[in-house]
This record gives sequence, C-alpha cells and structure tokens, in this order.
Amino acid sequence: MPALRQMLAGEPRYRIDQLRRAVYRESATEFEQILTLPTSLRSALAHQFRFESLDSVRSETSSDGTRKTLFRTADGAPVETVQMPTERAGATTICLSSQAGCGMGCTFCATGAMGLTRNLTGSEIVDQFLHYRRRSAANRTPDRAVFMGMGEPLANLREVKSAVRLLVDPQAVGLSPRRVTVSTVGLPRGIHAMAGWGLPVSLAISLHAPDDQVRAELVPVARRFPLDTLMDASRRYQQQARRRVTYEYTLLDGVNDSLAQAADLTRLLRGQRCHLNLIPFNGYPGARYRPTPRDGIRAFRDALRARGLRATIRRTRGRDISGACGQLHAGALTGG
Repeated sequence: MPALRQMLAGEPRYRIDQLRRAVYRESATEFEQILTLPTSLRSALAHQFRFESLDSVRSETSSDGTRKTLFRTADGAPVETVQMPTERAGATTICLSSQAGCGMGCTFCATGAMGLTRNLTGSEIVDQFLHYRRRSAANRTPDRAVFMGMGEPLANLREVKSAVRLLVDPQAVGLSPRRVTVSTVGLPRGIHAMAGWGLPVSLAISLHAPDDQVRAELVPVARRFPLDTLMDASRRYQQQARRRVTYEYTLLDGVNDSLAQAADLTRLLRGQRCHLNLIPFNGYPGARYRPTPRDGIRAFRDALRARGLRATIRRTRGRDISGACGQLHAGALTGG
C-alpha cells in the first residue's frame, strides 16, 4: 500500500516488522493496541487507515460449537463467515467468503438465491480469517482456511490469489499451503490458472451430478462448461499441481442419489487422483429440494466404494444457525 509505505518511510525498518506481526499474528483489534509502536505513529495510523476492513454486525454460535459472523464491508455489502471446530483438538477451520452474495445461481444453495453484490478484495477476504484469529481462545486457534463460504472464488481470481498468498506467507498469516482449500463450481479457466500458482493449496470442485443434464439443472454455469471440459481441466490440474482433487457432491432426494448415478459417477472419475465428499443437503426457507435420507446417503457411498472410488460423508456443522454448506444468506442485512 503506497500510502502506508510513505507514512513509514522515515521510521526504522523494524517498525514494518512490528506492524506486520501485530496485524497478522497478535490479538490487537485497533492501532492503539499495538504498544510496540510509538504513540505518535499509532495515532497517525488510526487517523489515516482502518485496522479492520469489515465491521462485525452479529455472531451466532451453534450447539455443535460452530460460530457464524455476519460482516458488513465499508460500502455496506453483507458477508458471512463461519468458524468450525475440527477433529484436531484446539484447532478450527475458517470458511471464507470470496464475494458478497454469488452470481452462479446454483438451485440448491441459499447464497445463489441472493445474487451477486460484488467481489471482495484480498484484504477483505484475509480479514475474515484474522477476525477469528484475534478473538479466538487458545483452545480454538484457526489453523485452516477453506474458500467455501459465499461466492465463487474463481470468478474473483485475482483477489483470491492475493488472499491465498497472504494466508500462506510465513511473514503474514503463515498457514501451511496444504491447509488452504479453494472450492469452485467448476470454472475451467480458473482451474488452469490455479495450477500455475506454484502453491500446493487444495482444489475442491462442486460436481453434484454425473451427467450434463442434471448438473445443468443444479449448477446453471454447467451449460457453458460441460463435464468433458471440466474433467479435462481437473485432470490437467492433478498433473500440473501434482495434487489430488476433491469433488463435492450434495445429495438431493430423487434427483442425483440413485445407485445408477453412483455407477455413472465412478465411470466419470475413473483413473483420477481424487476423493469424493458426499454432502447431506441443508435446507433453507424456499428450498425446492429435500435431503436424501441417511440410509440412502450410506447406500450411495457404499456403491461408490464398492467400485473403488474413495468417498466419505461430510459431517454437517452449524445447521441450527444456518451456517452449514449452502445455507449462508446474510439474512440480517437482506431481509431474510
């Protein structure tokens, strides 16, 4: 940031390191709390810059420990972010939003019904993670970031790339690249771009159907990018990035959950370095679908495994606060 560099131009070089550490690693929530900086510099920074780019509007905590926060950007755009406990003791995952709303229009997702307000900047994305890091207790330290909140990350490629680089920079947030996952509905151009980042971050692709007709009903952008094109992009990513891809598959009763579709799915993914995440559908007001019964989900998983496909059922978290997969809708600021 040129203005910040200009302000620090006359300061000792170590001031930059003190400021960076306070912003990315410590619990300060305003410049006045950075006691390693002189009072005059703290005052000047507070006068000219915002310490946090997002305003917290409301937080809710689920019975399972998941925490959802509704933010407002400086220009009033609504953003929701979720902090989820993990199986690893003392750690949490932050589910980041890359856009305010979403323009993909997926028919089983509350965020898709919102439409797109705007892309988030890289700093607004990273600030979601930092909000929780600064305020988390020692037994709930965020150590993983997944771009699975509001928005389509690869439709905001430049800012998402900027955010990812800050998240994995040892001099900034400092996450392991393998603890960062970018999820996409399947934009081939963005997948190709990610493969060239040179960062071993994980890629998750929302699949949801093994054929173009059903997938286009669920994910409208699939009309532009049929499965042949998407699978080609995914295979190239696996080869170039040398990483396994995760496919996300939300199970909808009577739509994409038959054993015949399980067989089609294994044929589609045969020979790939991949894992399949089966996601129970999380309802929301106005949803047109029903969740596949639990026995049906297990039968679908077992049919995949019997054909040699690695598949697991994702554990649902935050459903009682509308914080589970597909439920984010920023209702407090949009009238929902």
